[in-house]
Amino acid sequence: MGRTLYWLVMPAAGHGRRMNEAAGLAKQYLPLAGRCVIEHALAPFLADPHCRGIVVALAAGDQRFGSLPPASDPRVSTVIGGAERRDSVAAGLAALSSRAAATDWVLVHDAARPCLPATDLAALLDALPGSPAGALLAVPLVDTLKRADGEGAVLATLPRAGLWRAQTPQAFRHGRLQQALERHPAATDEASAVEALGDQPRLVEGSPDNLKVTTAADLVQAARIIGGRTVMSAQRIGLGIDVHAFGPGDHVWLGGERIAHSHGLVAHSDGDVLLHALCDALLGAIGLGDIGQHFPDSDPQWRGVASSLLLRRVLGLVRERGWTPVNVDLTLLGEAPRIAPHREAIRARLAAELALPPECVNVKATTTEKLGFAGRREGLAAQAVALLERAG
Repeated sequence: MGRTLYWLVMPAAGHGRRMNEAAGLAKQYLPLAGRCVIEHALAPFLADPHCRGIVVALAAGDQRFGSLPPASDPRVSTVIGGAERRDSVAAGLAALSSRAAATDWVLVHDAARPCLPATDLAALLDALPGSPAGALLAVPLVDTLKRADGEGAVLATLPRAGLWRAQTPQAFRHGRLQQALERHPAATDEASAVEALGDQPRLVEGSPDNLKVTTAADLVQAARIIGGRTVMSAQRIGLGIDVHAFGPGDHVWLGGERIAHSHGLVAHSDGDVLLHALCDALLGAIGLGDIGQHFPDSDPQWRGVASSLLLRRVLGLVRERGWTPVNVDLTLLGEAPRIAPHREAIRARLAAELALPPECVNVKATTTEKLGFAGRREGLAAQAVALLERAG
């Protein structure tokens, strides 16, 4: 069974009343580890191919979000939110009504939660098929609870058994959540609104790292968490594979080079299997799916396009997310054409595109000993491996 598809609503119209904003910035726009808070909050969903679309609810007159890299992602749209969180969530749900079915899953995530682990998001999505009333991330309380008077004197020690701290994302069916917010506008979060309808959403244990930035100390802690992850995951590897059949023509494109051949390649674009495999390797390393998602063959704008343009678009996504290529290794599989006479030209072209020295770009070819479709000269296949590191 594939992982659950979903939509995301992110309320981001607030101004952080409990936090002194630097230079008049709302807390979602405060700088954090090379980006701003909301960019980190959106990152796990932008990297997840199961996210069908994102609606960010902004304050009227917000001029900042549109200048951020996530705003250029085709899955991201915006709507004007409201004075309260529930108003912004309701506006986001309304904006999705023309695209989402009533039974579609919608996740709501705070713009001020920049440290959501990908493993927590995966655990929440995995829980949804068995949770018809919805689910939310939460952390069980481990500290002893005290009730005090206004002077700080202890009045009582409270039992903590069965108590949890709710987090986000919280996930519910689109129609049910709309109904809950309409009937129970005073609810403090989406889960409590759904609970007021009589539903019992499931708690999925999350990580304490998934903190909400409310104070300056929270921002410092978030920087420590993200900094620790950066040290632990400073490099990523992606693998790409592409296949195209031969068809009518007198040349093929390989690695951006036009090579004379007895046949062409059947493809929506120019059919450059080496560059397509490289694009998929780069997208895989940053968790952004494959070229079919970004350049679908149902879109006429990509018909006959040079694959070097697709590679530049993909490299833009890589660099927007703070990564840079270290080295790539490409292998062509087929009986013909021979690429030995073109190998150095391909290496030089790719090195220029990737901003790498030629020794960091390897291009090789192999036959399949006349086995399979490539051995029967019915087409070509290619494989690419890419290593990325964090920029700067």
